[in-house]
Amino acid sequence: MPGSSGARVAVVLKGWPRLSETFIAQEIAGLEARGVALEIWSLRRPTDAARHPVHDRIAARAVYLPEYLKDDPRRVWKGWRAARGLPGYAVARRKFLADLRRDPTANRVRRWGQALVLAAELPASIDRLYAHFLHTPASVARYAAALRGLPWSVSAHAKDIWTSEPWEVAEKLDDCAWLVTCTAVGLKHLRELAPCPERLRLVYHGLDFAHLPPPPPARPRRDGSDAADPVVVLSIGRKVEKKGYDDLLQALAALPRNLHWRFEHVGAGGLSDALKAQAAALGIAERCTWHGAQPQKAVFAALARADLFVLASKRAADGDQDGLPNVLMEAAHQGLPLVSTRAAAIGEFIEDGVSGLLVAPGAPAELAAALARLAGDPDLRARLAVQAADTLRARFSFASGVDWIAGALGQQRSPTARAAE
Repeated sequence: MPGSSGARVAVVLKGWPRLSETFIAQEIAGLEARGVALEIWSLRRPTDAARHPVHDRIAARAVYLPEYLKDDPRRVWKGWRAARGLPGYAVARRKFLADLRRDPTANRVRRWGQALVLAAELPASIDRLYAHFLHTPASVARYAAALRGLPWSVSAHAKDIWTSEPWEVAEKLDDCAWLVTCTAVGLKHLRELAPCPERLRLVYHGLDFAHLPPPPPARPRRDGSDAADPVVVLSIGRKVEKKGYDDLLQALAALPRNLHWRFEHVGAGGLSDALKAQAAALGIAERCTWHGAQPQKAVFAALARADLFVLASKRAADGDQDGLPNVLMEAAHQGLPLVSTRAAAIGEFIEDGVSGLLVAPGAPAELAAALARLAGDPDLRARLAVQAADTLRARFSFASGVDWIAGALGQQRSPTARAAE
């Protein structure tokens, strides 16, 4: 339905583009295909050297705000001077100062400075702001929206839900026009904090099947009995605590000695050196291949050569946890059987014993048993993979979610924006 909404939206992101946030790029491409005119305002410049094909399908211009205020003091000063003349400056400043009293940090000041620049530089034709993530991007969008007298909305995901202060979440939920989030467990938590729970909606990310490679026609029937042709265990995700790679390595090391396997990992992250050292200490380093961050073509090549997919998600010490990782859906789309944990919202997609195997988070022994069971039984792998793919197509519609967001972004246009037409 190209051209249907007529909306002109500034999308506020933490970083653009990012290899680990394909779901955001997929949504932006879907919104553009539905006629939503977008601009991308990023709080930091890209750190990934590669791009996914979906990034190249997006027409929106990208504008980069000063990541640190000291990086471009002249731009920040000009933003402040211009923002002081905006009708919403006093209201926005009161919100910022109230937040600063409860959160007296440099990061809070940076959010305000970025919001000043954003509000000063936004074209007059922008109807509303839409932030991805409820923490820093939503703060910048909230302040800038108040400065410009615009409505704003937000998409909440995982860490931003579970590690944000309840007082700040509640105030943002009171301010925003609406919020979407990608898991039922996240929605329940946010509704408990929301002054107006009816503004919150569950929208699963889903997958845009039209732009994904087809799954391999068939997979080898490896059962781990042949040392020359081991079962390939794959995981994709950032090397951070909540992904549970320390547990996964312990589980791999505990697999039966007569089971032949090799492990591949795709993804970047700060725990890279620690995980490689752990694999060496466990005596499995020669069986582990660490590919680092990869573009989409290499990611799907890894999915094609694997026999099973594993993600050992758990709650991190700081409260961070996954939502429903899109990579599980991508693996299911590619015909892979899934082993994961009951952490966060993973059970909203995987039913234990039906569409995958689930174990307790932070339980390497349970994880090892599930991996051994699946690695040695190609018939079970095939059965679980078929059911996971069927569940994906039946319950996780990308199109319906993006249709709803596109429609919502076309509503509540500000008087200033309408007058500028």
